[in-house]
Formats: sequence, C-alpha cells, structure tokens
Amino acid sequence: MTTIEKKLDQTPDITGDATERDARRVFEKQQKNRWATAQTTAKERIEQLKRLKDAILDRREELQQAIHQDYKKNPGEVDLTEIYPAVAEIRHIIRHLENWMRPTPVKTPFTLLGTRSEVRLEAKGVVLILSPWNYPFGLLINPLAAAIAAGNCAMLKPSSKTPNTARFLKSFISSLFNEGHVALFEGGSSVSDILLDLPFDHIFFTGSTRIGKKVMASASRHLTPVTLELGGKSPVIVDETADIPKAAERIVWAKFINAGQTCVAPDYLLIHESRQEEFVREAKRVIGERYGRTEDARRTSADLCRLVSAGNLKSLKEILDQTVQQGARVEIGGAMEAEERYLAPTLLTGVSEQSPIMREEIFGPVLPILSYRTLNDVFRIIRSKDKPLALYIFSHNDQTIEKILANTTAGGTCVNSLIVHLANTNLPFGGVGASGMGNYHGYYGFKTFSHERAVLRQGWPDSLKTFYPPYTPKVRWLIKMATRFLA
Repeated sequence: MTTIEKKLDQTPDITGDATERDARRVFEKQQKNRWATAQTTAKERIEQLKRLKDAILDRREELQQAIHQDYKKNPGEVDLTEIYPAVAEIRHIIRHLENWMRPTPVKTPFTLLGTRSEVRLEAKGVVLILSPWNYPFGLLINPLAAAIAAGNCAMLKPSSKTPNTARFLKSFISSLFNEGHVALFEGGSSVSDILLDLPFDHIFFTGSTRIGKKVMASASRHLTPVTLELGGKSPVIVDETADIPKAAERIVWAKFINAGQTCVAPDYLLIHESRQEEFVREAKRVIGERYGRTEDARRTSADLCRLVSAGNLKSLKEILDQTVQQGARVEIGGAMEAEERYLAPTLLTGVSEQSPIMREEIFGPVLPILSYRTLNDVFRIIRSKDKPLALYIFSHNDQTIEKILANTTAGGTCVNSLIVHLANTNLPFGGVGASGMGNYHGYYGFKTFSHERAVLRQGWPDSLKTFYPPYTPKVRWLIKMATRFLA
C-alpha cells in the first residue's frame, strides 16, 4: 500500500452499519425474487427506469444540498456531472431496451444444416454495486440502471466518505424499490467486507486499484465475475501543432472540475517544449477568468468544490511540497486552507519523471507539466506506468494522432477534448490493465449485467447423423472432407 493510499483509507464506519444478519436476509430475499425479476418484460423494466428518472428530477435540489454538504460542490456542477449523466443514461436505455432484449439470430454453418441458433441476453441474478465517493450519486445510479435494464436484483453500497449523499441515497432507493429487488446498505469498510462474503452473480466496483484487487480476490472465492472501474495516471499530450488557447480552456476545465477528484481527469501534461510557455500563460489566464484572479478570490470561489476529507488534503499537500523541494516550480496555486479542505488550482513546471507527484494518481487539483522533444520520449514515459483509464491528445496532425494511438493503450481516448467520451452513451467506458476490466454505459452496461446464452434448435434434416459412429471408411472420409472444406 502506498503512502497516499494508507492515509486515504482511514475511513471509519460513520453511518448506520448493516449487520451480517441484515445483509444475508436481504440477499436471500433477492435470491428468491431473482427469477421473477429476470422474467419481467421490457415494458415493466422501462416503467421502473422511468420512475427512477422522474425521482431524480423531482429530488434534484435535495441531492444538490447533500453533495454540497459533503464537499461544497456547486449546484450547477452537480447538475452537469451527477444528474445529467444519470438522466441521459436512463433515457438512452429506455429508448433501446426493447430491442436489446430481443434474441439475436446467428448464422448456421453448413455442417449444422437443419439447426438455427441465437444469442439470448439473460439476467445474471443478484448483483452487488460498490460505488465511490468522488461522484457518489452518478457512479451508483448509472450501473444500477444497467442492472435493472438487464433484469437483475441489486444490493448497493455507497461510500461512507460522503455521508450526507449516502443518507440521501438510502432514502431515495428505499422510496422507489422493494428491498427484494434493490436494497442499499450504508456504512464503512466492515459493511463492504460483509457484502463481499456473499455469493453474488456479479460484482461491479468503482474505486482505487488497490481496493479493486481486494474485491477481485473476494469474488474469486465464489467464482463471481467482476467489473472493475479503477483509475491511474491519465496523460494528456499536447504537440507542436495544437491550438494552445483551446487546449488550455479544455484542460483547465477537465482538470479542476470536482477539484480534480475525477477518475478520468488529466493527471499530468506532456507538452512539446516549443509550446510550454504559451500553454502556461494561457492556462493561468483561464484559471483567473473562471475561479478568480487572486488567490483570495479563488479560495472563496463558489465554483471550486473542496477535497472530500482532511486526510486527502494533507496527503496531497505533502506530495506537492516534496515535489517543489525537488525542483518543481509552482506557476499558480499551491495554497491550502485546512479548515475548508481547500487546495488551490495548481500548475507545476520543472517536473521530472522521478518527482513524487509522478509516482501515483494525484486525484486533486494539481497539474504537473512535463516538456518533451520527440514522441519517443512521450511513449517511454507513458509506457513506464500502468495502463491509464484515459489518454488525451491535442494535435492537428493526423499522422501524429494515429502514431500516438498505435503506440499507447488506454481505457478510452479523446482527441482535442477531454472527459466527454463518457457522455456518449454509444461508447463503452472502462479501463485496461491496472485501470480496470469490463465496461459499461448504454448497451455495454446492459451486456455487463447480462449472461450471453447460446441457444441452438435442432430441426430437419439432421446433418450430424452423417458423422455418427461407427467410424467406417466412408464416415472417416466425410469427416476429412468436412474438416478440409467446410470448417
């Protein structure tokens, strides 16, 4: 466990703990109900999703208040990053669910003449969704919508680091669903451990790589499949052809929204050495225009949310200070206010690959800037780290863009933009390697919570009779011909 992870993991059970008896009772109740739930029609599931969507919009202000109490997030940012994605996802599912639920016919090979085949997507059963604190509403509701669409029962566990939002979610979910269909458990890590001991049919986890490994180990005891949405150091590359003013506007937005506490936030910037000075100047201008031109103005800005805990703030400030002590320069920011859990939007130059800030995912409002001369330098730096959840490219050279895509890997990529690939419900969202496994959003979420069942129906004629024993010379010749020409 890294130093930062040790400090960030000290989360007490600050809400009402669920007992093991409660968890097993609800789990058994959902197991009994899972077959009836799996056989619901598209119309019935759509009605459930419409009720969920309407409740989100009806209780929008209550949700805004809960999230603001947890880390002073602006209501507009709550709408943009929590409510809009959830509502858009549900509406997309509602539009397409009937079609997704239809069996998909597949072609029949000549050797199976007389059969017809299809793939049916059926509910997995009872699923567990463990959601994080950084987007405590959307990152629980989006997978839940997919699980409902696929016909599952679900048990939910939000993070205890955002207790006000968890309390809201408890009320919200219990008002909409019978616990035999969907149930939510508040509490800390001990509640998660209790839930992970149960033999779920699927586990969906969003959080850190370290906890993801623990979830996967627990799931292995029951051979439970998992979807892990993790994180990592997502790079943004700015080459010599980039439109620097536009790049600065978009990168500043993506980095400092939610105070940098976003799994797909740009973690560090790799910029061609000929454009670094211009970028720093433009980025400082954008920060001033959006959040205040002085440090005092930024500290009191209602548009900058706070870090989720004092422990997160302290750890980030320590890493920032160590990086500066080793030669990095603070171009803007660096200030903190412990009581407010405030860390200023910060740009760092003079950062090396060995700097403390480059060792782990930052998950805060600090952007290290490294310059490069050749793309080979870029590839070496990126490949020296775990595979990232996202990679961003700013360039107007198509050959450069294709070269970067061919020489790197990431869960997802935007070209001349950041983060917004999540908003396209037709794209899969997920990680690769240490940044996760599996994906969701739109149809991909429906598939994640479904089992692809192969169904073959035998009709007439029965071509397989040709290959039945005894294996006479004629039968062996027919098998030989089929292997050579028909396979």
